[in-house]
Amino acid sequence: MAVAEEFLTLGEIRRAAARTVPAGAWNYLVGGADTEATLRNNRQALGRYVFRPRVLRDVSQIDTTTTFLGMPLAIPIMIAPMGSTDQVHPDGDLALARAAGRMGTIQWLTTVSAYTPEEVAAVATGPLVYQLYFRGDNAWGEALIRRVEAAGFKALCLTVDVPAYGRRERDLEARYNRHAGRRGVEVPNTYARQASLTWQDVEWLQRTTSLPLVVKGIGGAEDARLAVEHGVPVVYISNHGGRQLDYAPAPIDVVAEVVDAVAGRAEVVVDGGFTRGTDVLKALALGARAVCIGKAAGWGLGAAGEAGVVRVLELLTLELRIAMANTGVARLSEVSRALVRRACVAD
Repeated sequence: MAVAEEFLTLGEIRRAAARTVPAGAWNYLVGGADTEATLRNNRQALGRYVFRPRVLRDVSQIDTTTTFLGMPLAIPIMIAPMGSTDQVHPDGDLALARAAGRMGTIQWLTTVSAYTPEEVAAVATGPLVYQLYFRGDNAWGEALIRRVEAAGFKALCLTVDVPAYGRRERDLEARYNRHAGRRGVEVPNTYARQASLTWQDVEWLQRTTSLPLVVKGIGGAEDARLAVEHGVPVVYISNHGGRQLDYAPAPIDVVAEVVDAVAGRAEVVVDGGFTRGTDVLKALALGARAVCIGKAAGWGLGAAGEAGVVRVLELLTLELRIAMANTGVARLSEVSRALVRRACVAD
């Protein structure tokens, strides 16, 4: 296993993980649905935005701190909820939680983790958010929520973009079973409840828990507006990393319209193809509070476990700090939409 501190670029980490992680788990980590058009567009869309740098500004001291739901973040980068992390590295979500704490940020834990909320909370040194796949009835959901509350999680995240499981052809052709050996929370193996979810379920969740509610999987202004009309304090823009709907819009392309739609009534976070510090700065300029990373965190996990995830976050932060300096912003409060524009290139 490589010494994580020796990695000088994110590309090195990705290549190290590709050599280390078993093929099935690697394809699950990096793949997408159907033709993988959404997966590709997530990255291509980020390239369609360029900076409008300003000069002769004092950027000798760079400040990357921000907040999320009032919780301090050392960096505007959180670790997105991911399944099958134990097949990428035996420590899985335990390593992700420890790494997030070391870097002063937040780990989002998925319902389908190999580890229970209690196990992850026991090793975490920073805040945790719980991502809920609502697979059972209300009694099942309430029992799980009570466990999450008791474990000290700071927010509850309802994922709404999986009414039907996407056809991930890399996994299908490899006959990859992402549930092999999985333990953790007992989750009904059905999507019937996910497919039947409505805004009434959002209302039920708000009545059932005192935790702030995040709605994850928003893809446009209309649903963002509905979320804030239902009192949701965080709107999470995501297309599930390109793993659900082929030809879905790239999250970066809808940040501005979602931010305008919520009009300051909710915080906006986003994931989907963010693998460089410049990507993070673009999202913040368009109005996102923070970015969540999935695949990049998985690279670090596969390459060197907890230390690899820390190194990914360190390099992303270094790239972000350099991009901030070279665009003339010393602190995140100075970042605005004036910092970016759409490049004049053919899509």
